[in-house]
Amino acid sequence: MALIYTWYGHGTSGLDIDGSKVLVDPYFTDNPAASAKPNEIEADYILITHGHGDHVGDAVSIAKRTGASVVTNFEIATWFQNQGVEAHAQHLGGGHQYPFGYVKLTLALHGSALPDGSDGGNPCGFLVTTSGHQKIYLAGDTGLFGDMSLIGEEGLDLAVIPIGDNYTMGPDDALRAVKLLQAKHVIPVHHSTWELIEQDADAWAGRVRSETQTEPHVLQPGESFTL
Repeated sequence: MALIYTWYGHGTSGLDIDGSKVLVDPYFTDNPAASAKPNEIEADYILITHGHGDHVGDAVSIAKRTGASVVTNFEIATWFQNQGVEAHAQHLGGGHQYPFGYVKLTLALHGSALPDGSDGGNPCGFLVTTSGHQKIYLAGDTGLFGDMSLIGEEGLDLAVIPIGDNYTMGPDDALRAVKLLQAKHVIPVHHSTWELIEQDADAWAGRVRSETQTEPHVLQPGESFTL
């Protein structure tokens, strides 16, 4: 079963899971790191980790154009539904089966207020298990937390984690996260969009290779990794 992960820049990702197109935190407009425009993106499902504008981004317009269903927490799902977008609500620790795989919401340490000030509930990450039994952890915006070790017990094929610091884990804590998660592969995201979160991802990847059994993959915006 083919699984293609694409990093579009900042916290925006895409998963092509055996033909199903899953978009994560679509932020293209006003994103200086974006490798595509929102009207170029197709989606069957849109996963939203939290309510901040650089993650909700273009989700409403893309969902309305493509007919994609949004998967997120209850509060954000309600916000999308009030704007005429189909959304499926879950909550932390809860999972649901979709055509492309089983999606569980995981803990994330962050905020979640929506752009208009509405309550965005609790931020989350996503643990996606495909029908081919591949496991992908999309951490979203988060700080380091010890229960990453529990997520790692799932037996991860790929972890996608932030390294930018200031708003999320920085390189040191992200390296500790890799050691807890013990994924086969890791991709760093949410870095270098702006000077405030500028990081040397290649240097971080070197540390991952020397200190863990996980293989890091540093992507440029628009590049893909096939699992």
